[in-house]
Amino acid sequence: MSTFQYLMQGFETAFTWYNLLFAFAGVLIGTAVGVLPGIGPMSGVALLIPVTASVTGFLGPEQAAGSAIILLAGVYYGAMYGGSTTSILLNTPGESSSVVTTLDGYQMAKKGRAGSALSIAAIGSFVAGIFTLIALIVLAKPLSALAIKFGPAEYFSLMLLGLCAVSGLAGKSVTKALIMTIFGLLLATIGIDSVSGVSRFTYDIPWLYQGLEFLTVAVGLFALGEVFKTIIENEVEDGEMAKINNLLPSKEELKESVAPIARGSVLGFFVGLLPGAGAILASFFAYILEKKVSKTPEKFGTGTIAGVASPESANNAASGGAMIPLLTLGIPSSGTTAILMGALMMYNIQPGPLLFDEHPDVAWGLIASMFIGNVMLIILNMPLVKIFAKIIQTPKKYLLPLIVAISIFGVYAVQVSVNDLLLLIACGIFGYFLSKNDFPIAPLVLGIVLGPMIENNLRRALTVSNGDYSIFFTHPISLVFLIIGVLWILIPIIIKLKGKEVVINVEA
Repeated sequence: MSTFQYLMQGFETAFTWYNLLFAFAGVLIGTAVGVLPGIGPMSGVALLIPVTASVTGFLGPEQAAGSAIILLAGVYYGAMYGGSTTSILLNTPGESSSVVTTLDGYQMAKKGRAGSALSIAAIGSFVAGIFTLIALIVLAKPLSALAIKFGPAEYFSLMLLGLCAVSGLAGKSVTKALIMTIFGLLLATIGIDSVSGVSRFTYDIPWLYQGLEFLTVAVGLFALGEVFKTIIENEVEDGEMAKINNLLPSKEELKESVAPIARGSVLGFFVGLLPGAGAILASFFAYILEKKVSKTPEKFGTGTIAGVASPESANNAASGGAMIPLLTLGIPSSGTTAILMGALMMYNIQPGPLLFDEHPDVAWGLIASMFIGNVMLIILNMPLVKIFAKIIQTPKKYLLPLIVAISIFGVYAVQVSVNDLLLLIACGIFGYFLSKNDFPIAPLVLGIVLGPMIENNLRRALTVSNGDYSIFFTHPISLVFLIIGVLWILIPIIIKLKGKEVVINVEA
């Protein structure tokens, strides 16, 4: 079958009544998640995994997996849309990739142009989403065909590269990110070894024989961790919300936005492809690029439309670009895609080169649903932005108990184990202390997801080579991946050390 035929088959799957409902629910919840400061797409997706497992129970295993990932992906790219709302109206980013939007978005709102800023953000996000989906369709089959030729040595090195990339760019400290990565890999070894049958780190506790459940750990670290942080630190959002007047941008503003949206979409897509880069870097790069090419760079930071259009397009393009390595290579390039990967594996579906051959309904149904979801988002965000703005004013005393209830009931519904509830609470407390001390959680989650696959491919490669480790260096593709992985860790460290030397010289 041709790519076009597969895509049409995907639209057949996406247009079933329940998948349309799941796509709509996903983008609606995602927009709300993006609007609420502090939750973010990672916490939102992790929180909804147990819910999807419950609500897709009436479907067969394949259909349930497809519907679940449609809903969760909707939350992911929906949150990218919603994050701009608080950035523009309150000068408070709804999620981290919308930080740059505050620079010009809030200034526009103060000048009475909040409606224009919100509309341009929505239009830019829509254009970027469609652009990345077209690129995904074009690249999906060729990349999958290339990846099928990979052996265990290449896969081991590729997954190692994914860990290095996320660890090298996550958080303020590379050391802390590497500690979290190693800790995630250690947690992934708990349970019965699938090859030797030996129990590892179980301490004769039967509950630990099957290992730590990814769902419980993810929901605890992200969702409950944020709840504990808000309660303990008594976080309260201050600031007056800007009024939304005319929602439609002027012809001049639309004309000014065309080139920034195009540049932001292309740049964001390519940044999103890189493991570990993500939407935050994409939005920063897009803003810097726009300021460089502008004839009036002095206007940036005072309320120029390009300062909203470009970063908002870039962060949505990056989220779409991040789906390509996840679906075609089985490598999550961010914390949120790691959670999506874990969700797919819960349904015994392995993302990677064989996904498009073994589970075409899931892969192409997801891609088609993202087209539909982006259309839903532009329809939702343009006329209903005033309603979404009201969500910002939701009191924490109502919001926090709801998150706790969904976490506890969701995990128990899937695991039916009191031990998992105790682990959930423990992970929530642990997640709070990690975030309080600036330890990034994404590398830990990635380590748990990729750990078993790294171990299996390492063993397979050594079995093929009769225990000779040189197989990882004699295979050219494997060697390239390893070199890139080492550089990804070393370059930020070298740049940091060079910066310190410059400071010392200046002070001297």
